[in-house]
Order: sequence, then C-alpha cells, then structure tokens
Amino acid sequence: LQQRRGLRLSAPAGIQVTVRDALNQALDEELERDERVFMLGEEVAQYDGAYKISRGLWKKYGDKRVIDTPISEMGFAGIAVGAAMAGLRPVCEFMTFNFSMQAIDQVINSAAKTCYMSAGSIAVPIVFRGPNGASAGVAAQHSQCFAAWYGHCPGLKVVSPWSSEDAKGLLKASIRDDNPVVVLENELLYGVPFEMSEQAQSKDFIVPIGKAKIEREGTHVTLVSHSRPVGHCLEAAAVLAKEGVECEASLVINLRTIRPMDIETVEASVVKTNHLVTVEGGWPQFGVGAEICARIMEGPAFNYLDAPAVRVTGADVPMPYAKILEDNSLPQVKDIIFAVKKTLNI
Repeated sequence: LQQRRGLRLSAPAGIQVTVRDALNQALDEELERDERVFMLGEEVAQYDGAYKISRGLWKKYGDKRVIDTPISEMGFAGIAVGAAMAGLRPVCEFMTFNFSMQAIDQVINSAAKTCYMSAGSIAVPIVFRGPNGASAGVAAQHSQCFAAWYGHCPGLKVVSPWSSEDAKGLLKASIRDDNPVVVLENELLYGVPFEMSEQAQSKDFIVPIGKAKIEREGTHVTLVSHSRPVGHCLEAAAVLAKEGVECEASLVINLRTIRPMDIETVEASVVKTNHLVTVEGGWPQFGVGAEICARIMEGPAFNYLDAPAVRVTGADVPMPYAKILEDNSLPQVKDIIFAVKKTLNI
C-alpha cells in the first residue's frame, strides 16, 4: 500500500502506524507531559471517541482530563475557549468540522481575535480538531472542506495532516502552541497505515507548524496538495512515470499547514519545475489552490512559469449522496493526470 502511495521511507526501523493510532499517541503523550492539557467533546470519554481517536484515554486519565459533553458545539467550544484564557490547554474535538459551524462565533470571535484585541496580554492556547472534508456517503451537510474557511481568518493557525507522522507531529505541535490551532484531519485516512520512522516514535517528536514537506522530488511539474489528495498526487506521479512521458519527474509538495502557508517552498519548487498544479478536495472559489496561485502570481516565481497554473478541486456543487456522483465531485487520480498533461501541453 505504501509503495502504491509513493511514500518514501524516512528512516530505518520504521513501523506501520495508522493515522488513528498516531493521533491517539499524540494525545496520550501530551496529556501525560502537561497536566494543563485536557480533552472535551461528544463521546470522547466513555465511548472512546466516535472514531476511536481517544481510545483508552478516559480510563487512563479520568473524568477531569477527558470530558464527555452534551451535543452543543457552541457550549463546549465556549467552555474550552474560557479554559484556555484561564491558563489550561484544551483539545476540543468536533465530531466533524461541519458541526463546527455551530461554534463559529467561539472559534473566530472568541479564540482567534482575543490575543490581538488584548494587545497580547491574553493567550488562547486551544486546539480544535476532528475530521474535515468528505467522507463516504454522508451527503452535502457532512462533506465540506473548511481549510479555506479557517485559513482565511487572522489569529488562527490551521494544519491539515496527510500521513501518520504528519498527524502525530502536527497535533503535538498544535497542543504546545500558544495560539488557537485548527487541526483538520480526514476520516478516510484514519484507518490507513503509514510508515513511521524511529524518530517519529519519540515523545519529543513534533512537525513544525508552517513548514511544507516535499514528498517526491521532480523537475518538470510541481504538484501542491494537503490532506488525502496528497496520496492521489503521489499515485498520479507514479502513473505518469510509467507512461514514460517527460512529466515522470513530478515534484509533490505536502503543504501540511494552511496558515501560515509555506509559500517559500512552493516558490522554490516552481522556479525549478516551471509548472504548477494545485490539488484540493474543497470547492474552487476562494480555495486553498486559488490562494497559492495568487501568491505565485504576485511573487518572484511568476516569471519562471512556462504555462498558466492549473487547479484541481472539488466540484462547485453541494456534495451529492449517490456514490458515483460523489466520486465525480471529488478530485481523482485521473483528474490530476489530465491537469499535469494540460499544463505541460502533452
């Protein structure tokens, strides 16, 4: 599976770890490391979490550290923000980020803006985490990607992990950060195993917020993505390589952080490859890909482009329920291959 996804082994003595288990490790290690850290959300305690991310943590740390809440996102997000202002470090789980719309006032007006409005005197060290974007067969009200929504807002940091190392390292970095951080996970990745290096198995391992990762080196086209579509990009690059066309050297960037965006890594890659394709599961208008394209156009890398940048996005429609329509509403490997060939004019 990892060979198919094109994942490069980063170190010897690696083991296979699912994204679910990587997130569980991160939470366990941070709860143990810092007594100010606590979790709250719907079913996170006695039920072990709706997606079993918090499995075993309630039994280990008790009611005061892992707290089940009523089904009221505005209520428990507000409690979490207040606790952060008082000096604790809450991890607030939304069962899906679609439900975070119920708490948008707390996330934006209470968490994101307080440090600025208090002239830096009040920090809000809180993590909002949970599955983001489309799952499978959950229709329009449960399939939105909020990367662009939250990435739009000053005062927030926004991360979007792909692999198990991303998930563990970014969550630990988010919990330790003194700013509110939105961690956008992907439900369809929870059960996927990735190679985790010996370094990543350490309790001190973190992935720096704001730093992208080059998953595959290349020379002809830059593919930039985040979350689950990173795997699609690696698969597309492998297919193109087998076809023997000049785009076999696709450079794949795993953005990892939406805000602050590591545009320097993207610019350096575009200077090298002279072509850019962005891939995301969200809607096209005002999306993450649109922001990347605008930054490239406004910056020094624009003069190195040999063709217009191309965006691959979700369809500009509410998510259909039927599987065949759902599949056609989300970026597929074939769509990425088509976009690469289009930008390379082959």
